[in-house]
Amino acid sequence: MATITDLTGRVAVVTGGTRGVGAGITRALLEAGADVVTCARRPADKPVEAAGRAARFLPLDVRDAGAVGSLFEHVRTAYGRLDILVNNAGGTPYRPLAEGGAERHARVIQLNLLAPLTASLAAYELMRSQPGGGSIVMIGSVSGSRPSPGSAAYGAAKAGLEQLARSMAVEWAPRVRVNTLVLGLVRTELSHLHYGDDDGVAAVGRTVPLGRLADPAEVGDACVFLASDRAAYISGASLLVHGGGERPAFLDAATAGD
Repeated sequence: MATITDLTGRVAVVTGGTRGVGAGITRALLEAGADVVTCARRPADKPVEAAGRAARFLPLDVRDAGAVGSLFEHVRTAYGRLDILVNNAGGTPYRPLAEGGAERHARVIQLNLLAPLTASLAAYELMRSQPGGGSIVMIGSVSGSRPSPGSAAYGAAKAGLEQLARSMAVEWAPRVRVNTLVLGLVRTELSHLHYGDDDGVAAVGRTVPLGRLADPAEVGDACVFLASDRAAYISGASLLVHGGGERPAFLDAATAGD
């Protein structure tokens, strides 16, 4: 994967950075030269590596506000600064609203909205007083802007995350830039659990205008761009990384009889 820009000397934290999309982001930051700290509840089977370097792993449940504060204090002590935070940790099981109960749906919102808020507040305390400020990137989803049956709480949280990022971008300017990557379908090691075998994954990919699912490395490239000086005048923005989105269903319905 080509390096977009040089982040040598920068320090980054990627939540949920050990697998899937998060690992792709971590590798991209490493290839761009950043020192990367990843955190998740469980370590990966092997360290996330790229360009001959490995990310540092620290165990963390991002829903634990006290533990989040301790992690960023550890980063301050170990590195003396924090330049980039990528709020990637999140996700949801498939659960129709009427079947989950309010408490279960609230936990989804806690993970996907409140946890990024907590991490961003802790990161801001480091970034606000250092030369160069910092950059925060939220990992959003197209589920935040369209109906999400079976993952309604997740979609609501992701919609809130974009709004939160826009407000942060105004309140924390000019010291800290805050942007959102709005992701569509991404192919990860878990894709087969959702879409079946390779044929199923390919079939889902054909519903995307570009004809395939994204690779985590492509998400990583976009993340590096937003975190870099090449995006120095971009803040409060939502960058769509969705391969053109979804083909409107009415187009297929209109030609079904042809």
